[in-house]
Amino acid sequence: MQVISLSLFWTIVIDIAVWFFFHMAISVLCLKLPATVFHNNAFWSRIHRWEKSGEIWQQLFRVKAWKGRLIDGATLFKKGYQKKSLHGTGREDLEMFAMETKRAELSHWLSIVPAPLFFMWNPPLVGWLMIVYAVAFNLPLIITQRYNRGRIRRMLS
Repeated sequence: MQVISLSLFWTIVIDIAVWFFFHMAISVLCLKLPATVFHNNAFWSRIHRWEKSGEIWQQLFRVKAWKGRLIDGATLFKKGYQKKSLHGTGREDLEMFAMETKRAELSHWLSIVPAPLFFMWNPPLVGWLMIVYAVAFNLPLIITQRYNRGRIRRMLS
């Protein structure tokens, strides 16, 4: 019995360490991308008409009620752009904020991608739990970025 619990302990430690590595590596990679990468209107980052300038996220998930409680990952990095509040209301400030929401959104989409790797050393049930974790952890952050960017785009137009 002790061998099983020790094995389980190390599997949990490995899972936590691997997630930490992926989260940090992806965040650093996205921080190193030049701003010009995010100036395009790529399909994944475009605010679509059906999103109603971000309001769909408020209607479906009541984003305003919980977005203030999310941790801004930018606080972990010196070069990070904190998105807890606007840095100004001028056009340049709003465009910078919108661009940084694209950077954050990309980081969270990419943070879901490694989840299937956990099937390599975990039982299938745990592998599926890792996928659920990746989606449950990142989706609220993605929704928040899309909500904020939609509102900023409306202010800019």
